[in-house]
Amino acid sequence: MAVDFSLTEPERDLVGLCRDFAQNEIARRAPQAWEDAVCPTDLLREMGELGLLGMLIPEEWGGIGMTTVGFVAAMEQIGLADQSVAAAWQAHVTIGSLPLYLFGNDEQRERWLRPLAEGKVLGAFGLTEPDAGSDARGITTRAEPKDGGWLINGAKTFISNAGTDMSFGVTLLARTPSAEGDPQRYATLVVEKDTPGFTMGPKMRGIGWKGLDTRELWFDDVWVPDDHLVGDPNLGLGQFLGTLEVGRISIAALSLSLTQAVLDLALGYAREREQFGQPISKFQAIQFKLADIATELEAARWLTYRAAFLRDTGQPFLKEASMAKLKASRLAVSAASEAVQIHGGLGYMLESPVARFYCDAKVLEIGEGTNEIQHMVIARTLGC
Repeated sequence: MAVDFSLTEPERDLVGLCRDFAQNEIARRAPQAWEDAVCPTDLLREMGELGLLGMLIPEEWGGIGMTTVGFVAAMEQIGLADQSVAAAWQAHVTIGSLPLYLFGNDEQRERWLRPLAEGKVLGAFGLTEPDAGSDARGITTRAEPKDGGWLINGAKTFISNAGTDMSFGVTLLARTPSAEGDPQRYATLVVEKDTPGFTMGPKMRGIGWKGLDTRELWFDDVWVPDDHLVGDPNLGLGQFLGTLEVGRISIAALSLSLTQAVLDLALGYAREREQFGQPISKFQAIQFKLADIATELEAARWLTYRAAFLRDTGQPFLKEASMAKLKASRLAVSAASEAVQIHGGLGYMLESPVARFYCDAKVLEIGEGTNEIQHMVIARTLGC
């Protein structure tokens, strides 16, 4: 099958809208939010008003029905301006919204998905726990049937978008009772923000993504009615892992945007900075660094857009999503390091934009499945 990454005219217009908003608003306002370590929900609300928070959701449920290829192209524009805003946005668009679209019923889509897609509220998904990260099957949060609903007990950690003034709550994965000797079962459940017994810790502090709201969540005898169960009560893990494949494409796209940003910054600085009587861009040592980043970026971009294309055309994309995430995130970390090196002492100062991108880069190798997990997924698809 021929591979076609071209966008429709409406998609090109939307990517252009993202570019303009990123350059005129996000790039101007988000750095202060990064410095203050607060989530800029004002920007996210404005993105919602532009229709950007429902990118992958069909129009019938309040979204705009963008292709995955179009979403990747839009992500490249948003991430060029600020990684924290882009991270909050991609988490909302993918794992924060897609479980309700893919596995929810029409009543749940009307109740929760439509406000998410219309940008009125921010979505979050709760998987990771203090003792269960890469091993998703090892979660201990439990949901037990009780009084026509589910009683939830447990804790989640590193959960983004659940604690802002725009958040509606969290869609979470929990263990459900299974007979002795049967496989462990899991369910996906919605817990709204003000549900009794649902509490959360303060915003966590990371070395990067300082504008992303990430917290610990606690569930102490949290009861939700049966209509909060999303999809099959026994297939929650499979539902989430399927959604996570899309999340890996979005992290790859976020990585592309960071790499492009640091390449642009390093190239611009190298052309202006003079040493030994000439711009440092004239020195082969600098040229080779820039050439390597540019070459690797094109390779990572191909992998990412191909994974998106496969999803859009209904083909399996598990391996390709993992390859894209692995390649692009690894490149983002190395490119950010080289860009700081090119900037020298200036690049080490937090006042420098390249330093902010450097701080933001590392988490790309961790989020949506660590790169070690991506190696495992790829190896299994090869038959290992």
